[in-house]
Amino acid sequence: MNQVLIIDDEVDMALALSESLKRCSFDPVVYHNPEEVLASCNIKNFSLIITDMKMPRMNGIEFLQEIRKRNIFVPVIVITGFGSVENAVDAMKLGATDYIMKPFSFESLRQVIDRILPSDDAEIVAESPEMKNLISIAKEVSKSDITILLSGESGTGKEVIARFIHKNSLRADKSFVAINCAAISESLLESELFGHEKGAFTGAVDKRLGKFELANHGTLLLDEISEMAYPLQAKLLRAIQEREIDRIGGRLPVPVDVRVIATTNCDLMAEVKKGRFREDLYYRLNVFPIKLPPLRERKNDVVPLAEFFLKKLSAKMGRHFLLSGELKSYLLGLTWEGNARELENFIYRTAVISRAEVLTPPAADESLPCRSVNADVDSRDELLTLQKGSAGQSKTGTIKDMERELIIETLRKTGGNRTRAAELLGKTVRTVRNKIKEYSIREEEYKG
Repeated sequence: MNQVLIIDDEVDMALALSESLKRCSFDPVVYHNPEEVLASCNIKNFSLIITDMKMPRMNGIEFLQEIRKRNIFVPVIVITGFGSVENAVDAMKLGATDYIMKPFSFESLRQVIDRILPSDDAEIVAESPEMKNLISIAKEVSKSDITILLSGESGTGKEVIARFIHKNSLRADKSFVAINCAAISESLLESELFGHEKGAFTGAVDKRLGKFELANHGTLLLDEISEMAYPLQAKLLRAIQEREIDRIGGRLPVPVDVRVIATTNCDLMAEVKKGRFREDLYYRLNVFPIKLPPLRERKNDVVPLAEFFLKKLSAKMGRHFLLSGELKSYLLGLTWEGNARELENFIYRTAVISRAEVLTPPAADESLPCRSVNADVDSRDELLTLQKGSAGQSKTGTIKDMERELIIETLRKTGGNRTRAAELLGKTVRTVRNKIKEYSIREEEYKG
C-alpha cells in the first residue's frame, strides 16, 4: 500500500484528504507543520507528499527546498490557492512533481495522483473480437522494445493499454512513468522531461531528474504527444534516437535506456501536413501503430465494462449494485462519444442517485447527460460518502430532488461554507450559488 504524507495546517482540509485517500487504498499520514515533518519522520519512506503552499513558519516551497537539499526525491504535489500560479510554477522548477489549484474536487486530485503513482491494476475488460485481437497484438509487441504509437479517441483506454504492454514486457519490474504533454506548460515541459542542473535558471536551487531518467530501464508514456510544442519536438527526437538526454544546464549528455510509448487522440499525419508536428518525429514514434476502436464500434464491451465499473463502485459504497435488463438495453442504445470514460461517469452518476441496488434507466425527461467529462459532477468519492450516509432518508426520487438534497447535506456538513461545499461536490462556488438560488434552498435548511 502506498503511504502518502499530507502536510496542511488546516485540520479539516487535511482530514478530508486523508479520509478520501483511505477510501482509495492509500495509507495517509497527516502532519500540520512542515518543521515537525523534517524533525521527526523518515520522509524517504513515503511514496508521495501532498503539501499546502501557504502555511505559517515554513511554506510549501521552503519545505520542498529543504527536502531537495537533503537529496530526498519523493514526488511532491503542491496545493495552492487561486492567484498563486507564479508560486506553483516556482514550485515545479524547484522539483515539485505537480500542483493543483484550490478549490478542487478529490477526483481532480486523484487524476494527478494516478499520473504519479499509477495503479498496478492493468485489467482490461474485453468481450468484443476487436478488443480481443488488439490485446493479443499488444501482448506480442510488448516482448520487444519497439516504440509504439497508440491512437484513438479520448476515453478509449490508451493509457490502460500502455500499462498492459509494460506489465507484459521484460521491463515489467522497472518503472512505468507517464507524462501528459498537454497538462504542462511549454516552459516547464522541457525540465519535466529532461531535468535540470543546479543553477540552470532562476530558482533551480538543486539538480532535478526528468521523466526520462526516472523511467530509465523502464517505460516512458508520452501522453497526448500532439500537444508538445514544435521546438521541443527536436530535442525529444534526439533523446529517442540517440538514447541520451541533455539536462537543462548540463555539460554532458546522460545515457538513458527507455522504452517509449506515445498516445494521441488526433491524426498525427494531418498535424505533420499542417506543419504542427515534425515528420521525422512522427516516423520515429509510429514504428508500431495501434489504433483503439471507439466504444460505439465494440458494443459487446459496453455491458461488461459497465458491470466492471459497478463492481468497483459497490466495493467503495459497501452496497451490491446490479444492472437491470432495462438498463443494459438502454446502455446499448447510446453512442458513447466519450467512450469508456463516459460510460464510467454514467454508471457512477446513476448509482449515486439510485434508491435501489438494481439500477434502472433514468427517466426520459431527466436523462443524465451522455457526453464526455462533466467537471460539475466528477467529485465521485466525496459524493459517494455523502450518498452512503443519506441513502434511504429522502422520500423524493427525481434527479433534481436528489441534487437539491445532496447540496443541502453538503452545506450542513461544511457548516454552510459554500467554498468547501463546492470542493466536496466538485463544482465551482458560482455553480453552488446558482443551484442554491435555483432550488430555493433556505439557510435554515442546512444550519441549526
